[in-house]
Parts: sequence; C-alpha cells; structure tokens
Amino acid sequence: MPDLSLAELQAHLGGTIRGNPDTRVDGVASLQHAKPHQLGFFLSPKYLAQARASQAGALIVPDKLDGELPQPCLLVANAHASFARAISLLQPDPVIEPGIHPSAVLADDVIVGAEARIGAGAVIGSGAIIGARCQIGPHCVIGPGVRLGEDCLLHPRVTIQHGCILGNRIILHPGVVIGADGFGLAWDAEPKDGAWLKVPQVGRVIIEDDVEVGANTCIDRGALDDTVIETGVKLDNQIQIAHNCRIGRHTAIAACAGIAGSASVGAYCQIGGAALILGHTDICDRVIVSAATFVSKDIREAGTYTSVLPLMKHEDWKHNAAHLRRLDTLVQRIKLLEERLKEN
Repeated sequence: MPDLSLAELQAHLGGTIRGNPDTRVDGVASLQHAKPHQLGFFLSPKYLAQARASQAGALIVPDKLDGELPQPCLLVANAHASFARAISLLQPDPVIEPGIHPSAVLADDVIVGAEARIGAGAVIGSGAIIGARCQIGPHCVIGPGVRLGEDCLLHPRVTIQHGCILGNRIILHPGVVIGADGFGLAWDAEPKDGAWLKVPQVGRVIIEDDVEVGANTCIDRGALDDTVIETGVKLDNQIQIAHNCRIGRHTAIAACAGIAGSASVGAYCQIGGAALILGHTDICDRVIVSAATFVSKDIREAGTYTSVLPLMKHEDWKHNAAHLRRLDTLVQRIKLLEERLKEN
C-alpha cells in the first residue's frame, strides 16, 4: 500500500493541516481500531472524546471543528467525501492484468476494447461491445448486442441481457441482473377459466455513466419504452426496479426497496431501505423517502416523507391498529357531533 504524508494528502484533498505535516500513514481504519500508521476520521463533535482516545496517526476532520486533538489533522469542508478519496489513495484496488481467460466464451464478432479483462467462464454474445479497460468477472453473462462503455467493473455472476446499453465507469456487484423481462401479463379470458398471457418485453435498460448497482439487484427491461437509470445513481443490494421505471441522476436507493413498473423517481432523491413505490407514480427531485415507507401517490414537492408507525410494544400496536380500522367511523361520528354543536 502507498505510504503518504499528511502534506501529500493535502495536495490531493485540499484543506488545512493542524500539526506535523510530515506525519505518514499507509492505511485507514475506524477511530476505535486505528493504529499509529493509519488514518481515521469523524464527522460530528459527539465523536470528539473517541477521537482523542484513538491511536490513529492522523485524522481527517471537519474544518469547523471546535476543540484540540492530540493527533495531526487535516481540516476539510467535507470530511466524509475527503476520507473516501483518501481511502482510494491509500488502499487502491489491485491492478488486474488485461486479457481474455482461456475458458471465456466470446462470439466471433464481439468487440473488446484495449486493456480489457474477461474472466474465467464469462460468456459474451454476438455483436456485444466491451469498452476499453473494462473488467468482466468470472461467470458473467453478457447478451447479444449489449454495449458496455469504458472502465466498467462487473463482479462475478453479473447478467446483462440482450440489447442493453451501459455507459462509462459502471460498477455491478455479484448477482446483478440487468434487462430481464418485466412482469408484464395480460388476462386472457378465452381459455377455460381464463389464464395469464405473457406480454413480450421489447424495451431495453439504459444505464448512464458512473452508476453503481449492489449485489442481487434486478433492473427489468422496458415493456415498450426503455427502463432508464440516469448518471450517478447509486443502488444498494437486493433492489427491484421494474419495467419502464426512470431513476433520476444522483439518486441513492437503499437495500430491499421495490419500485413498481413505470414509476419515475427524480434527481438527487434518497429512498430508504425496504421502501415501496407504487407503479406509475412520479416523485419530484430532492425527495427523501424514509425506510419502509409506502409511496402510493405522486410526490410533487421536495422534502422528507414517512408513512411508518413508530416502534411500540406489540400489545400497544394491536390497540392502535384496532383504532385505525375504526378511523373512518370515528371521523363520521365527530362530524355529527360538530353539526349538533352548530345547531345548538
């Protein structure tokens, strides 16, 4: 791993040094577990006591920090983002030698860009284009006609179905499925008792630049129009994005969220874990949806939205749930009482 001084980190990250600029670090760790050769960080004054007790050799801290620390510090405007960049400097990803593994299976007309790496057991279909410096992990499957931009990283067992288009610097974690059929069904009453008829899904998935998709997340292809994931979107593990959805630029969605077909989520939104968004729903830009919230109608104004009952003991929850079931009846009774009061 690289060995950098605080002054060298400052040259990359900016900020102001407090303490010895020649202090050297070669890795990162939490305040609790950091050693004298490692870099730590914190965001909030509530961690000040923990920082003072830390063995970290140096710290990245907010530039508005009010309080002295025993360690040399780099004071920056955004400590979290600066620490993320410091990690990349001190613990870079391993260098992968380019080339095509002998066990990989590529159609004759596949185009592989310069310095790309195709891992063991990967399968790439006819007409696919793999951009320069892409890394395709073991046992990935890339369908016919897929276009993959430059500097993409596909971890093992990623599947990209036919015709999908991905931009530059895409990261797909293990088990991601891009472009499977959406859940498109039409009820056919002709057979005895009726039956579901599959609606062919003829759209694609379009993923723009700098998108990261977590493990086992599925993004379905469009039924007619495309499913679109815009620039800079970050998706956690085990998310379902159904056909014809559109996720706006730089939106972040936490694990286990479910977004039904043709829903549109605006730019710079934050969708909490296990949130559910009803189909054909529109959410405007800069909306925060709390974890486990059910979004059943359009959101047209930026802000934070929550639909979850607070945690309580089960017996209390049962009583409150019983009252909720009678809420409409109670409202009607109150209206009657109000009318009687007006009459008197």
